[in-house]
Amino acid sequence: MPAIAYIGVGSNVGDKKANCQRAIELLEEADKVVAVSSLYYTEPVGYQEQEDFINAVVALETERSPAVLLARCLALEERLGRKRTLRWGPRTIDLDILLYGEQVVNLPDLVIPHPQMAARKFVLVPLVEIAPDAVHPVLKKTARLMLQELKDTATVMKCR
Repeated sequence: MPAIAYIGVGSNVGDKKANCQRAIELLEEADKVVAVSSLYYTEPVGYQEQEDFINAVVALETERSPAVLLARCLALEERLGRKRTLRWGPRTIDLDILLYGEQVVNLPDLVIPHPQMAARKFVLVPLVEIAPDAVHPVLKKTARLMLQELKDTATVMKCR
């Protein structure tokens, strides 16, 4: 039975908008994209000495298991030229599984819901745009409520 997975998409190297759009196209080659947020300019988190990001969230209808979906996301990142050199550093593309239906996954290489999603404005703003009532299965809060409660003051601005 298919599940709705929410995938965070981000880029801050090269043509950031094109990188995000290409990643979304590639996700759609194998699964059904049911919603895509606007693109947002966002400040970097963690390592600050890098360019701002473009971020979005995609709702994907998939029959893949969370682990298989992660493998697909990692393969797409590699295909789009991502090099993992610095934690939270610059990247051509970043694909993070934020939510996968109501599942909670705790594996060494995969944690769902994404461990930092409730604290990241650059995730919650686009998620609320497409799925304000999506529920965090651990916190039992909607995306809208998590955004309302958020203390993050980082700039998240819709791209033109």
